[in-house]
Amino acid sequence: MPEAKQEGITVRKSENFDEWYTQVILKSELADYSPVSGCIVFRPSGYAIWETIRRETDKKFKKIGIQNSYFPIFIPEGLLKKEQEHVKGFSPEVAWVTHAGDSKLEERLAIRPTSETLMYEVISRWVRSWRDLPLKLNQWNNVVRWEFRHPTLLLRSREFLWNEGHTLFATEEEAMAERDEILTIYRTITEEYLALPGLVGKKTEAEKFAGATASYTIEHLMPDGKAIQGPDFHSDGQNFSKAFEITFVDRKGEKQFAWQNTWAISTREIGVMLATHSDDKGLIVPPRVAFIQVVIVPIFDDESRERVLKQAERLRARLEETTSVKLDDRDHLTPGRKFNEWELKGVPLRVEIGPRDLVKRQVVLARRDNGKKRQVKMAIAAREVARELKEIQEDLYQRALSFLKEHTYAAETYDQLKGSLKNGGIVRAPWCLSPDCEAKVKEETGAKIINLPMDQKEIKSLCVYCGKEAAVIANFAKSY
Repeated sequence: MPEAKQEGITVRKSENFDEWYTQVILKSELADYSPVSGCIVFRPSGYAIWETIRRETDKKFKKIGIQNSYFPIFIPEGLLKKEQEHVKGFSPEVAWVTHAGDSKLEERLAIRPTSETLMYEVISRWVRSWRDLPLKLNQWNNVVRWEFRHPTLLLRSREFLWNEGHTLFATEEEAMAERDEILTIYRTITEEYLALPGLVGKKTEAEKFAGATASYTIEHLMPDGKAIQGPDFHSDGQNFSKAFEITFVDRKGEKQFAWQNTWAISTREIGVMLATHSDDKGLIVPPRVAFIQVVIVPIFDDESRERVLKQAERLRARLEETTSVKLDDRDHLTPGRKFNEWELKGVPLRVEIGPRDLVKRQVVLARRDNGKKRQVKMAIAAREVARELKEIQEDLYQRALSFLKEHTYAAETYDQLKGSLKNGGIVRAPWCLSPDCEAKVKEETGAKIINLPMDQKEIKSLCVYCGKEAAVIANFAKSY
C-alpha cells in the first residue's frame, strides 16, 4: 500500500530550518514547484499576498507621480551589451532565446533579467527638453535570472515577480531626493503590511547593483541567522543616459544627460515574511496581507446544525463588510480537523461557534499567532474581531523587531566579529572602506558587508580587520 500522506509539518523550525520552510510553503498550499527547475507556481492564497503588496505599493507610487507602463520581455543582445558594467554583472544569469521554431535567430534575445537597456533605448526618443522631465515610469512584471545556486522557494528562484521603477531627472539633486521617497514607501509596505523590520543602508562598491553609482537596500534577518536583501533603490547617475544618449536641452539651451534611478520590491518579500512569522504548525500570515483574515468554524451535531449554521452565516455577513472572511461549513470534517487545516494555512483569526455559544450569545476568538482564545459577546463580535486583527498585526512586527535587536551585535576586534558571526545575526563593526579588508573578511568568515547604516556618525575606531583608522560602521552578516 502507498504510504499515507502526512498533512502537517513533520520537522521543527529550530532543528531543520530549510526542510521546515519548504514544507510550510508546500503543505499550506501557498505555492508549488513547476516542471522547470527553479521556477514556482503561485497558488491563489500565495498570489493574493502579492496582489496586496502590489496594490498598496502602487497606490503610493501614484501619489508621487509615478505612472505604470510595460516593455517587452525580450532584449536584443546588442542592447544588453551597451552598458558594459551592467551586462558584466548580469551575463552569468541571462537566459537566451536562440531559435524561432527551427530557424536560428540572427541576433540572440535575452529574456528580461531587468529592463534598463531595452527601456532606455526607447526612452531616448521621448526626452528632448527639460520640459519632458522628470519622467517617472514603473513596470509590474516578471524577470528571469538563471542562477545556478540552489533555488529556494520564493527566496531564490529563476523567475520572480517584482516592480521595476525607472525615473529620469534634469538634475542630480532631484534624482537624489527621490531616494528617501521610495525607501519610505518600501519601509511602509515591509513594516506595516508584512510586519518585517529591516536595516536600511548603502551597499559597498563590491555589492552595489551592476551599472549603478550607488545602491541602497533594506536588509532583513532570517530566523536561521542569515541576512537577506529586501527592496532596493539604485542611483544610476548618468551611466545609462550616456550609454543610450538620453539627452535634453536645459533651460539655458545647453545639452545635458539625464540623471536616473531604478528601484524594486519582489516576491522574495513573501518568503521572508513567511519564514519570519511562521511556526511548527504551519503558516502565520499578517492580517493586512492574508488571503483569508478570519475563518468561522461552526461546531454542531444533527440537532443543532441548522441553528448554529444560521447564526454563523449572520456573523459572516456582518464581518465581510470590512474583513476577508470564510465560513467553513463542510460537514464531512471534524472541527479539530478544520482547526488544524486553517492553522496550517495561516489564517490569522478563527471564530468558533457552537450550541453552548448560542445559549450564551457569544463566540470564541482563537488567534493563530499565539494560540490564545477568548469569548466575546455576539453583539460586539465584529468590533472585537477588528481589534484582534489589529493586535495580531502589531504583535507580529514587535516580535520580529525584538528578534532583530536581540541578534544584532557590536564588535571592535576581528576576534569579536568572528565570535559573534558564529551565533548568526548581524554584527556592526568599524571598517576602513578598503575593498581588500572587505574581501578578506568574506573569504575568511563567509560573511559580507550587507550594507552601511544611513545614520553614520563620526567614529574614533580602528578597522575591525586591518587595524587602521576606520571611516564607517558596517553591517556584517552571512547571507542568502
